[in-house]
Amino acid sequence: MDGLLKTPLFDTYKDKAKLVDFAGWAMPLYFEGIIPEHHAVRDAAGLFDVCHMGEIEVTGKDALHFLNRLLSNDLSRLANNKVQYSLMLNHKGGTVDDVLVYRFSQDKYWIIVNAANRNKDHEWIKEQAAGYELTVTDLSDSTAQVALQGPLAADIMNACGFEANEMKFFHFAETVRINGIPCLVSRTGYTGEDGFELYLDPKDAPAIWEYLLEKGAAFGLKPAGLGCRDTLRFEACLPLYGHELSESITPLEAGLDKFVKLDKEDFMGKSALLEQLAGGAARRLTGFEMTDKGVPRGGYEVFKDGRQIGYVTTGYFSPTLKKNLGLAFLDQNYDAPGTAIEVMIRGKALKAVTVEIPFYSKKYKK
Repeated sequence: MDGLLKTPLFDTYKDKAKLVDFAGWAMPLYFEGIIPEHHAVRDAAGLFDVCHMGEIEVTGKDALHFLNRLLSNDLSRLANNKVQYSLMLNHKGGTVDDVLVYRFSQDKYWIIVNAANRNKDHEWIKEQAAGYELTVTDLSDSTAQVALQGPLAADIMNACGFEANEMKFFHFAETVRINGIPCLVSRTGYTGEDGFELYLDPKDAPAIWEYLLEKGAAFGLKPAGLGCRDTLRFEACLPLYGHELSESITPLEAGLDKFVKLDKEDFMGKSALLEQLAGGAARRLTGFEMTDKGVPRGGYEVFKDGRQIGYVTTGYFSPTLKKNLGLAFLDQNYDAPGTAIEVMIRGKALKAVTVEIPFYSKKYKK
């Protein structure tokens, strides 16, 4: 792990986890194992180190106007202390990144960006902000983040003295103390389950990590790594940048239409999306289930009647559903549920069928 970036929690678990290089960071792939950690999050709760994520602050009198022109969703609908999912697009409608926007006030916002895109996003936002009265600040190095995910996450937060039931989904509270440590607490998630994020000073991250694990032990809480984070988000069909989203993939192709408000004022990439909408997206993100034995993986080719019609973005054996499932970009004529397709796995064309997505949907209080 020499030469890799380390989160403030690295020393806490470096001898307890299987570590991997993720976007230049030394991160835990798993502690006990991907499957038991996956089930812990589905049945109880898991605690994730997400300190590698980026936090970019935008402040100033033009902040709302600027961000509403930069992002695909409509920030004018966002109230204080609420969170919104949105897409940051380029001029061609491709995705620079998918982000969460935290509104503190009309003049202050946080943009939570993917770790691999942090520097790129910071430069992109600064470049687009030229001429606006605002300040763009990368807070990532001074902000740690841990994510508590699972159906018992609220119970664990309650046990830590936080009134979890007072916070609605996609809301946040700025001045919270957990075991005496100042935190910003939000309720979002990336697993298909209920969840809370704690943002805090990096020096306090180890203490919060140990405290949450201690308080959560009675509820079945486990530390969890990037391995199950990917299988969990995959079952819920939440996009991963670099797989279901990229600079050459539009949100319309990725099935994220509801986060694109084409009826609002002009925004980056809008004209390209309108053109794509008028002509119909040539491809669409589609779910499929293997009917032959075989596990699909990202990059595998998909065929229909001997012709390639797309490629797999993510594929796994689903620990929850006990099926071999995949997401793929398919030509629009083949994305209807029930379409027979073939996936090339180790040189063999194996049978599959397209299905409705998401594969897994948890019914929790929002």
